[in-house]
Amino acid sequence: MRFLRNCVLSLLLYTFVFALVLDRPLSLGVLRLEIEQKAARLAALPTPKLVILAGSNGPYSHSCAVMGAMLGLPCENAGIAVGIGLDFLVRRYGPSLRPGDIVYMPMEFEQYAMTRPETDSGPDGAILVRHDRDVLFSLPPDRVFAAVFSTDFPNFLESTIEMPMARLISPARTLAAEYDAQGDRIGTTLASAQPALVAKAGAPAVYATTYGARVIAAFVRAETARGVIVIGGLPTGFSTMPPPPAAVAAVRALYLSNGAAFAALPNQSRYPPADFYDSPDHLAQPCQFKHSIAVARMLADMLKIPVLAPDRQVQALAQTCPG
Repeated sequence: MRFLRNCVLSLLLYTFVFALVLDRPLSLGVLRLEIEQKAARLAALPTPKLVILAGSNGPYSHSCAVMGAMLGLPCENAGIAVGIGLDFLVRRYGPSLRPGDIVYMPMEFEQYAMTRPETDSGPDGAILVRHDRDVLFSLPPDRVFAAVFSTDFPNFLESTIEMPMARLISPARTLAAEYDAQGDRIGTTLASAQPALVAKAGAPAVYATTYGARVIAAFVRAETARGVIVIGGLPTGFSTMPPPPAAVAAVRALYLSNGAAFAALPNQSRYPPADFYDSPDHLAQPCQFKHSIAVARMLADMLKIPVLAPDRQVQALAQTCPG
C-alpha cells in the first residue's frame, strides 16, 4: 500500500513540476513563440488568404511577402520545423481556415513518413503540457499520455539552467531578427551559404499508412470538404539529389485521393547546391525569392486568377541567385 501511495505521489509531483513550474524558455521558447505568432497572425487574416504549410522548407524556401503580393492575397507562412507534431499544428491552424482560403503544402518528405513514436517523442510534447493544454486535451488519450511523460531528468536540468538565463536572452528578439511579419525566414545570404551546407541522403519512402501521412490526409480531406482550397506541392532540394519517382507519386496520390489538387514546377523544386543556405530544405533569400516567383505564377495558373509582376527590388535580388 505504501509503495502504491508513493508511486501515485511521485506521478503527481512529476506532473505538477513539469506542467506548472519548470520550463525550457531557450531551447523550446523560440519555437513555441514562433508557433503562437503564426497562429495569431493566421487567425487575424481575412478570407480569402494564402497559407503556406510545411516544415522549415516553408519559411526558408518560400516567401509569403512575394507570393501574397503577386497573387493579391494576404499570406501567412505557417511552416514550422520538421519534428513538431503535425496533429498539434493542424489543431492550431485549422480553426482559422475558412472556405475560399488557399493552403499550399510543400511538405517535406520526412513529414509524410513520420511514425507515431517519432511524433510522441518530439519537442512539442513539453510545449503542449506546459503551454497548450487546450490543444493537448483535444488529442487522443494515448497522445496525451505520451506528451505528459515526454520529459526526463536531462530536461529537468535544462529547465533549471534556462529559466534564469531567459531574463538575458529574449526569444521575441531572436524571432524578430530572423523572420518578417508574414513568417518568412529573412537574412539568409548566399555569402553565408556554402560553409554551412549539410547534405542528406534523398527523400525517404512515403507510406500512406504512416502516422504523418494519415494526419496530413485527414487534414486535407477535412479542409477540402469545407471549401478550403488545398494544393499539395514538393519541397525544395538539391538538383543533384532528385526525389525518387515513387515518393513524388505517393505524395501526388495522397492529395488527389483526398479531394485536393497537386502542383509541381518543371524542375520539381530542385536547385543547384549553391542556391542553398544551410541544408537542402533552405534556400538562401535571393533564391527563396526566385523560387517564390515561380510558385506564385504556377498557383495563379492553376487557380485561374491574375498574377502581378514581382516588385522590382524582389526581382533584382532574385536575379542574383546563381542557379
